[in-house]
Amino acid sequence: MDVVIIIAALGAFIAGGLLTWFILGILLKSRREKILLEAEKETEVMKKNKLLEVKEKFLQLKAELEKQVAFRSAKIQSTETKLKQRETSLLQRQEELQRKSAEVDAIKENLSTQLVLIDKKQQELEKIRLRETELLETISGLSAKEAKDRLVESLKDEAKLSAASYINDIMEEAKLSANIEAKKVIVQTIQRVATETAIENSITVFPIDSDEMKGRIIGREGRNIRALESATGIEIIVDDTPEAIVLSGFDPVRREVARLALHQLVQDGRIHPARIEEVVAKVKKQVEEEIVETGKRTTIDLGIHGLHPELIRLVGKMKYRSSYGQNLLQHARETANLCATMASELGLNTKNARRAGLLHDIGKVPDDEPELPHAILGMKICEKYKERPEICNAVGAHHDETEMQTRIAPIVQVCDAISGARPGARREIVEAYLKRLNDLEQLAMSYPGVINTYAIQAGRELRVIVGADKISDKDVENLSNEIAKKIQDEMTYPGQVKITVIRETRAISYAK
Repeated sequence: MDVVIIIAALGAFIAGGLLTWFILGILLKSRREKILLEAEKETEVMKKNKLLEVKEKFLQLKAELEKQVAFRSAKIQSTETKLKQRETSLLQRQEELQRKSAEVDAIKENLSTQLVLIDKKQQELEKIRLRETELLETISGLSAKEAKDRLVESLKDEAKLSAASYINDIMEEAKLSANIEAKKVIVQTIQRVATETAIENSITVFPIDSDEMKGRIIGREGRNIRALESATGIEIIVDDTPEAIVLSGFDPVRREVARLALHQLVQDGRIHPARIEEVVAKVKKQVEEEIVETGKRTTIDLGIHGLHPELIRLVGKMKYRSSYGQNLLQHARETANLCATMASELGLNTKNARRAGLLHDIGKVPDDEPELPHAILGMKICEKYKERPEICNAVGAHHDETEMQTRIAPIVQVCDAISGARPGARREIVEAYLKRLNDLEQLAMSYPGVINTYAIQAGRELRVIVGADKISDKDVENLSNEIAKKIQDEMTYPGQVKITVIRETRAISYAK
C-alpha cells in the first residue's frame, strides 16, 4: 500500500515536473522569440543608421570631387584659352614676318636693279669725263697733269692763308669751349671756399707792464736773458721800445715756446736760470700737446678719419710753419676744402680729394728736413704711414716732380695754385719780385722785331711792342704764342701771365 502510494506520489511528481518543464519550455521559447524580434529591430535600425551615414559621407565625397573636377576643368579651360591666344599671336607674327620678308626681297630686287643702273651711269660718266678732258687738253694745249700742277701752284699761298685762318678759328673755338666749363668749376670752387689771410713774421712782440720787469728779465749781468735764449734758441731783443720785448727767430715753434715761457715767468715773478729752464721744459711739453690737439681738431673739422698719429702731429705742426708768408696749416685747410669742392663738381671722391689736399705740403714740416723736394718727401712720409696710393701720388705730383697717376693729383695741383696765387695769400721778397719782372721783360726783348716790353699788373701781364716794318700781322699771334710757351717752360711765377703783342704804324709830321 505504501509502495503504491509512493509510486503514485512519484508519478505525480514526475508528471508535475514534466508539466513544469513544458511550461518553462513554452516560456523560454516565447522569451527567445521576443529577444530575437527586438534584436532584429535593433539590427534594422542600426543598418538604416549606417546606411544613412555612408550615404552622407558618399554625398560629401561626391561634392568635394565635383569641386575638384570643376576647378581642374576651369584651369584646363584657362590654359587652353592662353594657348589659343599664343597660337593666334604666333600666327600673326608669322604672317608679319612673311610679309616683311616679301618686302625685303622686293627691296633687294629694286636695289639690284638700281645698282646695275648706277654702274651703267658711272661708265657713261667716265666716258664723258674722258671726252671732256681730251677736249680741254686740245683747247688749252696742256695735259691734265700740267693744268693740275699750275692750278695747285697758283692756289698754294691762298690755301696756306685759308688753312692758317681756319686753324686759328678752330683753336679759338676749342679754347673757348674747353675753358668755359673749367672756368665755371674753378670759379664756383673759389666762391664756395673762403678763408682769412694770415701773414707770418719772423718776430713776436711780447708786451710787458713796466721797464722794471725788463730789468728782471735781463737779470744780473744778463744771466736770465742768456739762460732764456739758450733754453729756447730764440734771440731776445730788449731795446728802448717802451713796454715791449721782441722775440726774433725763424722757427715759429721756438718763438711760441719763448713767448709762453716769458708769459708764465712774468706772471709768476720768479725769474732765475733754474726756474727759466723748468718753465721752458714745461712749456715745450704744452706746445707739443697743443700741436697734437690742433692736428686732431683739424682732421675732425675736415671730416678726415683714420690718419696715423704721426701724420696728425705733423698736421698740427703746420700751424707753426709758413710758406712765402702764408700760414701752412691755413693753406692746407683751404686747399683741402678747394679739392673737395672741385672733386664734387667733377663727380670724384670728395673724401680722398680733401685728404690729399690736407697732406699735400706735409713734407715741409718734418723734424729732420732732409735734402729732398717737399713734395717727394711728403709722398715718402705718406707711404711710410700707410696712406692709400692715390693719396701718395697726389702729394708727390702736385709740383710735377713725379708722374700723375690718378685724377685727384691734378685737382690737388690746381687747388694748391689757387690757394697760393690768391691776392694777399702770399708775399715775395722784393728782390725776387723785381728780378722776376726784369726777367719777363728781357725774355720778350730777346725776340727779333721787339722794340719795347713792359711788365704790368704786378707781373701778371706783359705788353710787347713790335715794329710794324719788321713783323707782319700774321706773325703777331705766332710771336705771342712763342713768348707764352717760353715763359711757361723757363720761368716760375704765381697764377698766369697774359702776353699782349702790339703792332702799330705811326706817321709823324710837324707844323711850323
